[in-house]
Amino acid sequence: MIRECKGIPGVRKERFEEAQTVKHCALSLVGEPIMYPRINELCEQLHSRRISTFLVTNGQFPEAIHSLVPITQLYVSVDAGTPETLKAIDRPLFTDFWERYIESLTALKDRKQRTVYRLTLVKGENMKDAEGYAKLVALGEPDFIEIKSVTFCGESKASNLTIANTPWHEEVRDFCEKMLEKEGLSDLYEIACEHQHSCIVLLALKKYKIDGVWNTWINYDRFHELLKEGRPFEAEEYMAPTPDWAIYGSEEAGFDPNETRVYHKSVVKKAKAGLLSEAKLTRYPTNPAEQ
Repeated sequence: MIRECKGIPGVRKERFEEAQTVKHCALSLVGEPIMYPRINELCEQLHSRRISTFLVTNGQFPEAIHSLVPITQLYVSVDAGTPETLKAIDRPLFTDFWERYIESLTALKDRKQRTVYRLTLVKGENMKDAEGYAKLVALGEPDFIEIKSVTFCGESKASNLTIANTPWHEEVRDFCEKMLEKEGLSDLYEIACEHQHSCIVLLALKKYKIDGVWNTWINYDRFHELLKEGRPFEAEEYMAPTPDWAIYGSEEAGFDPNETRVYHKSVVKKAKAGLLSEAKLTRYPTNPAEQ
């Protein structure tokens, strides 16, 4: 896949060369990775090659969470705040799916490395129960709560979702602010980061804000050093400062200023023709007409 990108216009030579060395592995989008009976062996093999691990579980196998080796960052997909909504969205296989879900979230509290609740917002499906989600936070007390908009991948017979179910970034922000108001969540968490281009907002435990500076990033070299030391270690031991442009409310809205934002040609054409309303233009970090 990487080799095929070599001749694509706009691909930078240094980025192409950098991509030849794998540094991170996302154990996600391949079914339920935590079910793999040799998942611990796989993660240890990755770590031995200094490859970081980002594992996502759907919260149906709590015993596997307990037995998991240290992971760079462990996610649980928190798709709903009630049994009814979880059944409608995830279509779980187990009859005791809610009990498994609750046990999985609770198991997260015992993990010493970085843990994340990942909430995917689907407009018209799961955005009305901010309080329900807030109640679930107390079970696992994750280091971070990542709240993002669902990505529409086109029409499918397996799903009735349309582009109308995709929230705008400001709607994700509004949901985060409402959620913080529930169940005393604002005593423990703050909105730390955002990435407007991806419609993602990050809540973080306040302990990651040291002397007014957020430390939500990862020191990967330190993580691998800690693994080699062979002693128990905690998430704070491999945290790294968050760059200013990634902070919530920054002018860049999470977009690295060293990168170049490229808009789709249809968006540029509409912007230059004055066909984008002021409301829509505010949803872009820069004016597409200036590309």
